[in-house]
Amino acid sequence: MKIRTEFFSFRNRVVVIVVGVTLGALSLLYTNDMARRLKEKEQHDVALWAHAMERVTRDVLGGSIQDPFVADIMSNGNNIPFIITNENLEVINSHLIPEKIINHPGRLRKQIDKFSVDNPPIPVKFFWSSQHYHIIFYGKSALLKSLYYFPYVQLLVITAFIALGFIAFRSSKHDEQNRVWIGLAKETAHQLGTPTSSLLGWIEYLRSQDVDQTAVEEMNKDLTHLMKIVDRFSKIGSETPLTPANINEVVGESVMYFRKRIPRNVTLDYNGLAIAPVQANINAALFEWVVENLMKNSLDALQGHGAIDVRISSDDRSVMIDVKDTGKGIPKSNWKRIFEPGFTTKTRGWGLGLSLSRRIVEEYHQGKIAVIDSEIGKGTTIRITLKRHFA
Repeated sequence: MKIRTEFFSFRNRVVVIVVGVTLGALSLLYTNDMARRLKEKEQHDVALWAHAMERVTRDVLGGSIQDPFVADIMSNGNNIPFIITNENLEVINSHLIPEKIINHPGRLRKQIDKFSVDNPPIPVKFFWSSQHYHIIFYGKSALLKSLYYFPYVQLLVITAFIALGFIAFRSSKHDEQNRVWIGLAKETAHQLGTPTSSLLGWIEYLRSQDVDQTAVEEMNKDLTHLMKIVDRFSKIGSETPLTPANINEVVGESVMYFRKRIPRNVTLDYNGLAIAPVQANINAALFEWVVENLMKNSLDALQGHGAIDVRISSDDRSVMIDVKDTGKGIPKSNWKRIFEPGFTTKTRGWGLGLSLSRRIVEEYHQGKIAVIDSEIGKGTTIRITLKRHFA
């Protein structure tokens, strides 16, 4: 089913891309054809000007440009920029050309050369003299220029719509996955509720029996921890209130519980109980989950021997909790990827622990979590940063 769903998803993406590219190509072809026809029309209009000017050159003073007939024809194409010169390239008339170009010989020459590249210049001959003539240099109208650029604007719009469609699709898929995980978490909490309640009864029964009460107390601690886990799962997806808490104590509880359940060849150090207490707004149940996930991750990296060091530090604005190990280390290319759902370097596991930790820290506590140092064969340090609270 999963393969089939991924196949349909891939096929839909291909269809969207093909449709977008096809629409873009058709738009480009159609607009280019419109631009070609408009250019031909403008060339025809300018040629008409030239013929009109030649017809009225009976005026020996060469005043064809001022003739009402020529002026009326030229006014119909007033969106076409042009320069009319005599045979010596002295400007007789111009349209849509700034004065700073007309009055500057160098700029004028460049403009004439540019117009000559856009369209072939049209000479206007005088019937009374073969040595005197006018030349019409003209460029592209604003409308024609817009048509040339329009297909690229369309392509950008189509690309933007495709991108927005993908974003919307991924967002809806992400939301659906979130709802599934939230539902799974709450169902897990619900399912664990019955056996934990039953275990509480058995613990009370064992306390009344002639058994090693030390073992019973350790079982009770594990059951208490299991109940915390049930509480954490029940909080996923719910509004989570944050309250000021002593970070030293909250982290310390997780460290103390974890310390009794690690291999003999692993040491776990913690400085939080030996320094001045610092506070931050947290949800203790969820935040303990993050600390435990980081310590478990470090323990996996140690592979049975090494050291874990949990340290608290602070400044005027923030509280930092560092979990450092002497494990195998993480390549720098994976420093961010380890927090992505599903990413794992372990042979077992789903790669959800660190991604869940990041979500709890960043979305629920508005903090930050990141790898701040790691070296292959020497170990890794992951830091949680929270905004400090002052009572």
